Amino acid sequence: MANKREKELAAFERLLDVLDTVREQCPWDKKQTMESLRPQTIEETYELSEAILKKDMLDITKELGDLLLHVVFYARIGKELGQFDISDVCNKLCDKLIYRHPHIYGDVKVKDAEEVLGNWEQLKTKEKDGNKTVLSGVPESLPSVIKAYRIQEKARAVGFDWEKKEDVWDKVEEELGELRQALGEGAERAKEEVGDFIFSVINASRLYGIDPDTALEDTCAKFRSRFGYVEEHTIKQGKSLKDMKLSDMDKLWNEAKNLEKKR
Repeated sequence: MANKREKELAAFERLLDVLDTVREQCPWDKKQTMESLRPQTIEETYELSEAILKKDMLDITKELGDLLLHVVFYARIGKELGQFDISDVCNKLCDKLIYRHPHIYGDVKVKDAEEVLGNWEQLKTKEKDGNKTVLSGVPESLPSVIKAYRIQEKARAVGFDWEKKEDVWDKVEEELGELRQALGEGAERAKEEVGDFIFSVINASRLYGIDPDTALEDTCAKFRSRFGYVEEHTIKQGKSLKDMKLSDMDKLWNEAKNLEKKR
């Protein structure tokens, strides 16, 4: 175990040394700022997310490295500005983890992961520089499905949630009814009700332990695969999709579904 930790520390020290060198000697790296790196950091985060969804361990390793590069790069810039360095980043993280795990580092008793999450959110609001309100810790820039899920999780952590998960279906059906009615009342009204309906479905998926973002990603991948099959076989017939009847496309779509089942 000791040898493994030494190997990990040596690799991290090597990364810091390499970054110092490229920061000092590479024209491109020299000119980077936190602001210029920010869009790339967002892109790298999405690339890591895609690798995780594909369960591609080699790609996950690569993308984790790319994201780690950004972490140490920001820390290097912080050091140059005289504000913080990588040791501050690591120590602040360790302090936070210890503080938010009183069931490990203190005498708090918990019965399950749900209780751990509840304690975590409550401790966040108590921190000196933490979030002022329950929902202020949810970034506005998050994709809407993930944002809705996180908002609901945080509300649940302080007890604002359905007592029985089965009760959520009444809300889903209520929102669907309001959406159907709103469709004849103008675009703005319909848009509002579409949002309410999607929010309720996300709520239902959360209560049943299903990550809605991952579920939607899987559905998008499934649709892309099936539609690709339809398009490929349409081209093989010397036709364009625009020339195909819906019934013909449905036939190819069902062929794609059956192939998936056989796999």
